Amino acid sequence: MAAIRSKDTKPEMIVRRGLWKRGFRYRLNHKRLPGHPDLVLRKYRTCIFINGCFWHGHGASLNEKGEMKNEKCCCKIPKTNREFWVAKIRRNKERDKEEHRKLAEMGWHCIIVWECELKSSKREETLESLAFTLNHIWLQDHGAKTVQYPKMEEESENYLKAAEEELGEPEDWYVLH
Repeated sequence: MAAIRSKDTKPEMIVRRGLWKRGFRYRLNHKRLPGHPDLVLRKYRTCIFINGCFWHGHGASLNEKGEMKNEKCCCKIPKTNREFWVAKIRRNKERDKEEHRKLAEMGWHCIIVWECELKSSKREETLESLAFTLNHIWLQDHGAKTVQYPKMEEESENYLKAAEEELGEPEDWYVLH
């Protein structure tokens, strides 16, 4: 497992390039934050974790014996040394939850991007969704509000009809060239 990289993985590079292309700027592997998030966008107070489906147990719900409850997941646990892998994935999932809870207490938003969501068939949709979510977070945090203004007399339908009658028919209008 020493050969397994934690930085600059292919899924991480896909997300980094997609965000950079869309104008988002970020920092990599911030050491002061719990869990050392893969990407940190300070402007948005958001941490992005790009998780491998196997290592973080994407969609795997295990019972006490380590058997899969949900067969429709992209995480396949090896049949050899099964107890070790079940315990390892369970620990990883618990650690992830704890780190996300700590970040939330500190006021950070956490986004998890799964490796299977970055396959070529879903990649653009995932990156667009990520950009939309980041923009939504920014608008929420910076208090963008919609205000209902009172309707003025000029905006009523009667006022517009009166103006149209005064102008006459379109063929009577002057056109400047």
